[in-house]
Amino acid sequence: MHDMKLDPQVFALLKEKIQMIQTEEGAVYLVGPIRLPVDLYNETFIFNWYCWLSLDEVTEDYESIIEKLNSANLAEYQQSSVLVYGDFENNEDALIRMHSICHTGDIFGSKRCDCGFQLKQSMKRITDHGTGALFYLANHEGRGIGLFSKAMAYVLQENGYDTVEANEKLGYVDDSRNYGDAIAVLQSLRTKPVTLMTNNPKKVAAIEKAGLKIASRTSLWGDESQYNTDYLQTKIERSGHLKDEEDMMHVKP
Repeated sequence: MHDMKLDPQVFALLKEKIQMIQTEEGAVYLVGPIRLPVDLYNETFIFNWYCWLSLDEVTEDYESIIEKLNSANLAEYQQSSVLVYGDFENNEDALIRMHSICHTGDIFGSKRCDCGFQLKQSMKRITDHGTGALFYLANHEGRGIGLFSKAMAYVLQENGYDTVEANEKLGYVDDSRNYGDAIAVLQSLRTKPVTLMTNNPKKVAAIEKAGLKIASRTSLWGDESQYNTDYLQTKIERSGHLKDEEDMMHVKP
């Protein structure tokens, strides 16, 4: 695509909805909030949606950023987003979910994992609770190894390797996900403590290390079937996931 000069009226509309959040590696550019009606278990809920783009360039000249994107191949950029519900900034108690993209589970409804269930269930819990945010992390496919590598790992899993072994045999670490940008976005939207929906203590540790206050953690188990029994057991035994469905583990300040 060719370089394009933005219409001043168009830029005026966009400028109101864009903010720059500086990070250690560069900057995150956040656009939103955008009103998003979402169908959830046959009921419509109104969320506020934000999307972000991580770039090396740090500038508040958003016009130049937008104009450069017009000539870039955006498919090569990882673009994550967040669905926010209720008065997320001010309410005392908010639920959050850092959800790693899962092409097979979230889109196709694959039963090899519990990701699709966790996605919908976390949104339901957020709406039931009244306040919260679902972060959808685009560069986390296959715990960070990407979709093609995940497909190769599935081939190994069909031949007797567990999830962790399959990743390691392909030369990857078990979990290479980074939550830095998501935490920067979260901190721009809310400064009060949050309750984190996760079975993964590594997520708690990563978020606390970044300086975010976590009030508590709650598990998100379910959708167990003949297809994912081994996968879920590996999460517990090899990756340290915690299965305490009813328990709320309060994190010490």
